Amino acid sequence: MKRALFASLAAVAAATALAAPAAHAATTPVTVYDATEHTNAGNVVSVGFEATSASEFGDEVALAGTQRKLNAVSTTMSTWACQYGSWNAGNCASPNHTLTSPLSITLNIYAAGTPQSDGTVLPGALIAKATKSFAIPYRPSANYDKCNTHNNASGKWWNAADGKCYNGKKFTITFQFGSLGLTLPDDVVLGVAYNTSNFGYHPFGQSTACYTADGGCFYDALNVGLGSDGIAIGSKPNPGTVYQNTSWAGGLCDTTPALGVFNLDSPTSACWAGTDVAFKVTAH
Repeated sequence: MKRALFASLAAVAAATALAAPAAHAATTPVTVYDATEHTNAGNVVSVGFEATSASEFGDEVALAGTQRKLNAVSTTMSTWACQYGSWNAGNCASPNHTLTSPLSITLNIYAAGTPQSDGTVLPGALIAKATKSFAIPYRPSANYDKCNTHNNASGKWWNAADGKCYNGKKFTITFQFGSLGLTLPDDVVLGVAYNTSNFGYHPFGQSTACYTADGGCFYDALNVGLGSDGIAIGSKPNPGTVYQNTSWAGGLCDTTPALGVFNLDSPTSACWAGTDVAFKVTAH
């Protein structure tokens, strides 16, 4: 898996609603869905687009309470990128602790999923879309003292907060929608999309400078995080499932979901049980 070393750029954002905006309510936003982990763990279970041939990954969520004027959507991500070396070679080095690299990530919000005649379940119409350039961090360098061959953690970084070693490092990205005054339905499908060297809706390709550089392309080591603490607020209409668009059959739970289409995996078996895409939704 490749990694990258790019210069930091200021983040810029753009959000577009595909519905008529409503009046913005000047109230304190409340959480209407939360599947994030509230622990001091250094990382979460995650799915990488380059590793699983994916273009979009998400979940269908049912919102709690009555507030529906969308404020923001956050999701936990996981970076396995090293400035030099790689996590899987056990020689990850990230000496510049403040270095980040910019990447445009899109959040799509769709209406609730609808079963199709061929057995697939597709999301409904696109309600809103936001694309923002985020400053993606690198995971810390390998800690050969705390994380060594003896404890079967060679090459991982040490998280003092929980006293454990990890390959990836979690962080949070947030998409702001408050200015749109958008009213959500009770049930929506959320999807995260970004590009890697070979996958995504518009892959960067293998001719980039980072592809053959020491450390590789950072976006090839970027993952979407999954929570394992359960859903604290809200619920899921289809427990044990996720939505994903992948071109790799091995990335699907069964043969029902379609390849190359953002759809429910899996409508016939709850094989994603115990993990939910780590989204948090706030509304007024």
